[in-house]
Amino acid sequence: MTSPAPRAPIRVFLVDDQELVRAGFRMLVDAQPDLSVVGEAGDGAEALERLAVTACDVVLMDVRMPRVDGVEATRRLLERPGAPQVIVLTTFDLDEYAFAAIRAGAAAFLLKDATPEVLLGAVRTVHEGESVVAPSTTRRLLEHFASALPDPAGPSPDQRLVSLTERERETLVLVGRGLSNTEIASEFVVSEATVKTHVGRLLAKTGSRDRVRLVVLAHETGLAPGA
Repeated sequence: MTSPAPRAPIRVFLVDDQELVRAGFRMLVDAQPDLSVVGEAGDGAEALERLAVTACDVVLMDVRMPRVDGVEATRRLLERPGAPQVIVLTTFDLDEYAFAAIRAGAAAFLLKDATPEVLLGAVRTVHEGESVVAPSTTRRLLEHFASALPDPAGPSPDQRLVSLTERERETLVLVGRGLSNTEIASEFVVSEATVKTHVGRLLAKTGSRDRVRLVVLAHETGLAPGA
């Protein structure tokens, strides 16, 4: 019996205006057997040019850069068909960057002081189709959307929720509260694979690009207020 072919490494592209930072990321990423750096750029404009001819799976994107910043570069990149996942990195844990990056379509928002394990885990996680947001940013993000919600007394039905089953709505509530698939599986006493199926159906039925949008949806519709 032949063994299955090894999986190809996750292709990572680095974007940062500091060469020393890129060098550090390259050493970290290339030291992993399942990851490989396939290119790099010093600003958003250069990144857009190089990514037009460089195939990759995940982009590590700095926020503050000359010419074209990371948020705008992310927005333009994700308008392209077959675009890679983007992890936005910044030194500053500021709301406007988090909100702008998420609106632009980033799958993850992390601080540069994240541990190597967290950063590498984020690359693998977004490659699997999930999202990652720095915990402190997540809390303020949810507070922001919760405070912007209309009065929950008699909210109007949201058409994005109409086709959801009862279990899918329950899953959306827990996603909105920030629970991981493992935690939701424990809550429902089901397998993690079952939860992944529920989340996948939620993404498809609600037209949400990723898990972050499901969190926002849960708060916008009042399913997870005050989480």
